[in-house]
Amino acid sequence: MTTPAPTPTTEKTADTSATAAALALGDDALVLSHRLGEWAGHAPVLEEEVALANIALDLLGQARVLLSLAGDEDELAYLREERAFRNIQLVEQPNGDFAHTIARQLYFSTYQKLLYGQLATGDSELAGLAAKAVKEVAYHQDHAEQWTLRLGDGTEESHRRMQRACEALWRFTGEMFQPVDGVDIDWQETERTWLTSVTSVLRQATLAVPEGPRTGAWAAGAGRQGLHTEPFGRMLAEMQHLHRSHPGATW
Repeated sequence: MTTPAPTPTTEKTADTSATAAALALGDDALVLSHRLGEWAGHAPVLEEEVALANIALDLLGQARVLLSLAGDEDELAYLREERAFRNIQLVEQPNGDFAHTIARQLYFSTYQKLLYGQLATGDSELAGLAAKAVKEVAYHQDHAEQWTLRLGDGTEESHRRMQRACEALWRFTGEMFQPVDGVDIDWQETERTWLTSVTSVLRQATLAVPEGPRTGAWAAGAGRQGLHTEPFGRMLAEMQHLHRSHPGATW
């Protein structure tokens, strides 16, 4: 009997902390990039369609670099099953209305800027990427902050929607600060700084800081363990459909 050849893995060294870090941060960027890309043709104004597309492309560029550190970037993006993704649950949440997209971006880009700012000063394999990405993320954060101020301190309707979005997504924010293997930063200090920054923006926007818990009913860090919310499966099926339908195709 012929012994079948072993199935190749899409990861280079699946048990190393460097790979774990690259997958976690790369999946965050990849999934949010796809979510923002869903606004193409649907943004409220043309300028926002361009802005969201540019942010999505920045995140996609980060994802490509990070996933390439872990293995074949296309295979990791398009051939993994849902449980193999290590992104936090915040980034996979549906766009909802424009206020939901802005609240999600405010929470995540504030975290990402703090994360990359610390990684850029270290000597890890991620330092080079972080030094470049932190400049991109500074724009993402500013864009989200400006829209939070406009919506929160705008009309009665925009204020109501922005408040509702901040409260709906608040429970997903605690997961961002669960330590990631291979990412050597001060997680507790990062969380404190994040909370101070976000609180300041919300108050300037005349919005109340949500009072609910910052973790859901699941164990903290569930997304990092491959446990995702229901909308993620549908998003992943859409994102991977073309690649899976035409295996091996090249342009």
